[in-house]
Amino acid sequence: MARRRLTAEEIDLWRKVTRQAERLHPELPESVRPKTLPKPKPTKAPLARFEAFELGQTAKPKPQKNTLKPAMTERLATAPVQMDQKAFARLKRGKLKPEGRIDLHGMRMGTAHPVLVRFILTAQAQGKRLVLVITGKGKDRDEPGPIPTPRGVLRNQVPQWLSLPPLAQAVLQVTPAHISHGGDGAYYVYLRRVR
Repeated sequence: MARRRLTAEEIDLWRKVTRQAERLHPELPESVRPKTLPKPKPTKAPLARFEAFELGQTAKPKPQKNTLKPAMTERLATAPVQMDQKAFARLKRGKLKPEGRIDLHGMRMGTAHPVLVRFILTAQAQGKRLVLVITGKGKDRDEPGPIPTPRGVLRNQVPQWLSLPPLAQAVLQVTPAHISHGGDGAYYVYLRRVR
């Protein structure tokens, strides 16, 4: 955008003001007084705001800058498999039956965390290998607000709790449950053997 030029009246007014103004440091010699610097020259040509678009052409998607981390289910799906591959394939198809289950849905984080810790450590001590942790899918928020929040607090928090001590040494694999066991609202937790 081009800068607006000063009118003759504005230049005349500025000259009157500078003649009437008193210098802040009249004792300084001319060589020390600040000089106006030349305008910097642009190093690159300005980018065009709009690209040419022809009829029938498909639009290029804009790269998203402020996106959330991938959903917890996506992160778990891309996590490396720690357990036996055949057992994992049967687990994903819902063919393995969980030996225990806990329903956290409806609980607050403060009560759900100690209940989960007690359940997982007790299940491991009893020699169970596969348990089902039901978190619920979470509610849609009425007002999303300025900070985007993922849907389902427990659904996002439980895998993080399972990856931190004291549960990390007990858990071998966490994966979203098959639709027959709760789908996105539950997780299979495959436990390590007690040695």
